[in-house]
Amino acid sequence: MSDELQDWERRDKPPTLYKRFAFERYAQTRVFLDALSVLCDEFKRHPQNINFGTTYVNVTLEAADGKTLAPQDEAFAAHISALAERGK
Repeated sequence: MSDELQDWERRDKPPTLYKRFAFERYAQTRVFLDALSVLCDEFKRHPQNINFGTTYVNVTLEAADGKTLAPQDEAFAAHISALAERGK
């Protein structure tokens, strides 16, 4: 797994990537969620699951083909991580 994905947890059944993003304030959480929405439109794909609270967002990405995590799945995860870093 690349350095950009070192904090993502890989799960096997079904093949997914999971990460919890923590923020200091709700405003940062909101900016991240809004930016994630735009990114999803650009990539034409969405996380399998997103849940959030005041200062955190949990993101789960499922393999695009439902069987095996591919480079495009990891690239999408890396872009999501970059969004979070910009918002801190």
